[in-house]
Amino acid sequence: MRGVLRWRDSRVRRARARWFGSPALVLMLAGMAEPTAGGAAAQDAPGDAAGTAAQAAPSDSAAAAAVVRAYHDALARGDSAAALELLAADAVIVEGGAIETVAHYRTHHLSADIAFARATRSRRGPVRVTLQEATAWAVSTTRIEGSYRGRPIASNGAELVVLSRTAQGWRIRAIHWSSDR
Repeated sequence: MRGVLRWRDSRVRRARARWFGSPALVLMLAGMAEPTAGGAAAQDAPGDAAGTAAQAAPSDSAAAAAVVRAYHDALARGDSAAALELLAADAVIVEGGAIETVAHYRTHHLSADIAFARATRSRRGPVRVTLQEATAWAVSTTRIEGSYRGRPIASNGAELVVLSRTAQGWRIRAIHWSSDR
């Protein structure tokens, strides 16, 4: 099929190998799954109380999606303080084969993300949010067009944001971005 990347495509294999071997993914998955007595990850069956609670709390899904939207809105406005406020202190940003802490992101990469967001137009696809207790992960795609640093931009991207519910509301614990460029 045209436009569909398959496992045999070398760039897909390399990207998956980098992602699935990354410490960020290990940390994310460790926070998402509760061990059972047998050592396997617990899964919510449709009749489980946890599964029912997740289905009965659409406001949690909407609230988690709103945090992701607020983060992107803050970048587009150039409001670094608002963007950083939505990140947990131990959040990681995974992009371009690198893993950044919040401190590194604040001093090195955030200003470039703001400049990029302000210079381009993004059309975000629907955000799909999955909940498991106090953890949510939001997945979306984006079409980005415009010009940045004198270069034309026409790119499709994907985003995974992991959030956790805190006393202050949902906070971003990890962001992973990938693009076709």
